Amino acid sequence: MEPIIIGVLLLASVLGLTFIIERGFALRESKVLPATVQAALDTFRGPEDLPMLRRICEQHPSTLSRLLLLIDKRRAWPKGENISALETSARREISRLERGLVILEIVVGVAPLLGLVGTIYGLITIFASVGTAGLGDNNTLAKGIAVALNATLLGLLTAIPSLVAWSYYSKKVENLAVELASLCSTFIIRQYNAEDAVEPAPLSRGREV
Repeated sequence: MEPIIIGVLLLASVLGLTFIIERGFALRESKVLPATVQAALDTFRGPEDLPMLRRICEQHPSTLSRLLLLIDKRRAWPKGENISALETSARREISRLERGLVILEIVVGVAPLLGLVGTIYGLITIFASVGTAGLGDNNTLAKGIAVALNATLLGLLTAIPSLVAWSYYSKKVENLAVELASLCSTFIIRQYNAEDAVEPAPLSRGREV
């Protein structure tokens, strides 16, 4: 029983560390919101700037780039339909950013419980040895105590870093989602306002005298 508990805890520890490192790279701001793409969006003022913006988005693949290209692809749609489609696409992109966080959440919940199982198993070993050999078998007592403490310690050492990473990454995804919404909203407003601005105004007929 002891090797199984320790083995599962070690597996959870490796799994948690893997996703901590992987999400650390995946959620870098330069990978989600490249500064070059943001600068291109800041300079966007009308249809004449679209080729430049498309080129930069294609050169710097990212979450922001994909959303901007989707908005541009649907620019012939009515504004309301484009916004509705953008919300669906944005939810898909946010889901991609959150990938792996559920694993960290599971590790946070499971690791302490596995440590508790190891602790209980160690105590059972201690009481079983006391019942059969009495209090004179110090080796068995020491082994049971060691199993209990090792399992508890390993469970906590696995859960604590995963909990910190999960909390930090969840907040970071939330902040990135807000920033993405703001930038995409800016692009939509500028794009449709610019198209409306170039439409010829209807001629008004003066009253004949």
